[in-house]
Amino acid sequence: MNKKTIILFSIIGLLSAADFVSAQTVKIKNPLAYDNFRDLLLKGIIPAVAGLVGALSVIMIIVAGILYLTSAGSQEKMLTAKKALIYAIAGIVITLLAGAIVVTITTALGV
Repeated sequence: MNKKTIILFSIIGLLSAADFVSAQTVKIKNPLAYDNFRDLLLKGIIPAVAGLVGALSVIMIIVAGILYLTSAGSQEKMLTAKKALIYAIAGIVITLLAGAIVVTITTALGV
């Protein structure tokens, strides 16, 4: 027998065996603590992402402070530090508003 024939019979054999396996009903336990996507989003994903972004924003405020202290009077470095501080504060504001934005959108859509 050649290689193609062996592969063909193997595939046919595996597909015919799948009928015996699919006859059983398997109940899978829900590994998540939430029953729908809205609860998962509002109680699971958004707080985790908001915490991560909030922590990164605080770190960026510290980095901006270090950049400002080490600028040694250079206008370019001071401008870079100010931009970093502004973006870090914007990140904190967006983090604080993220949950409220999602709740408002889901309420408006009736989800």
